Amino acid sequence: MSLHLHLRTTQDIPASPDRVRAAAASTRLAYAALTALLLSALVFEVAEHGHWGAALAGLVAADLSLAFGAGAGLAPGQLHPRAVLLYNAVHRFWGPVILMGVASAGVLGLGWFILGLAWALHVALDRTVGYGLRDRDGHQRGR
Repeated sequence: MSLHLHLRTTQDIPASPDRVRAAAASTRLAYAALTALLLSALVFEVAEHGHWGAALAGLVAADLSLAFGAGAGLAPGQLHPRAVLLYNAVHRFWGPVILMGVASAGVLGLGWFILGLAWALHVALDRTVGYGLRDRDGHQRGR
């Protein structure tokens, strides 16, 4: 006779719509707090050191991938599949974090740090308002 022990994990428990909504609201609240922190840091750094151009570039450059993803025959809000890899790459936190780290180490100038800070703010703000990464067909994931 064999005794099998089955441990329940969160994957074994079906997610109720209320639980999913609560988790999404909690995640967006955390992103909102991060957005506020990054905005405060960006305003402080730009007020102290200038580099308005770098800040503006960091805020808008990630969305240039949307222009690359335009095309005919797409559903509303859909990004062309050719642009998904680029869009997802510039809408993750690792890029601006690496950029800020390299700038903090003195390898790049302060303007690059400010660009990274603004870029991170862009990503956090997108997550706060509900924009996430894209699936391979160009649609928002989870929708």
